[in-house]
Amino acid sequence: MKLATLTSPEIAALSRETPIVIPIAALEQHGAHLPVFTDSLLVEEVVRRAHEHLSPQILVLPVMWLGNSHHHMDFAGTTSAEPRTYLDLLFGIAQNWIAHGFKRIVFVNGHGGNDVPGRQVIFELRQRFRERKNLLLLMATYWSLAEPATTVKGLSQSEMGHAGEWETSMILRISPDLVKNHKQVPPVQPTEQFAPAAHGWIMPDRSVQGHIGYPADATAEKGEALLQCFADGLTSFLWRALNWEPNGTPD
Repeated sequence: MKLATLTSPEIAALSRETPIVIPIAALEQHGAHLPVFTDSLLVEEVVRRAHEHLSPQILVLPVMWLGNSHHHMDFAGTTSAEPRTYLDLLFGIAQNWIAHGFKRIVFVNGHGGNDVPGRQVIFELRQRFRERKNLLLLMATYWSLAEPATTVKGLSQSEMGHAGEWETSMILRISPDLVKNHKQVPPVQPTEQFAPAAHGWIMPDRSVQGHIGYPADATAEKGEALLQCFADGLTSFLWRALNWEPNGTPD
């Protein structure tokens, strides 16, 4: 089910065990070859494919396109919420649905910069509702739910990157008219010299071009395989949320 198509009485009649799926993404630069709406387009497509398998057992909200993208602010078009503001925004959205009586809240993330605030949101929510035994609070970045590097043939990259082979391939699959001359885009090696330590960085520290990876290696065929791989991973994850049984007696 899609929230945007339902009336308020129809939503009120739903089982409160229905998982509330909240896609979150960003509006930010994606190099010289991809649209600024890339993250939102991709998480929407991955969620759409999972929804096809799981509807009417889940309720999907519209994509929250505003994200935490301050590390991309050196590039035109990036629109970002302050980290704490963004965290409070997500907290409030989840709290709305808890107030409506729903017990399973699932954020599905499509932008790397949302990962830390998203994890903090569900951590803080659990503290706020610590007396509840029947509340499931989840946040997952969709590309962490599958391992395409071991299942999709022909990939040059072993990880997502930013506006690299994976994202470019997926946009080539769903909106090829939005991709600009990706075959002429030079590679930028996806390295992190301080891993596994946390490293404070902004995009120009890692790429003056605004992308990381190998956009020139992207194809629509790889994009289809990647999208389906991620959708399958998300579907399996949401099945676990559907089948979850709380510890203790529900209140």
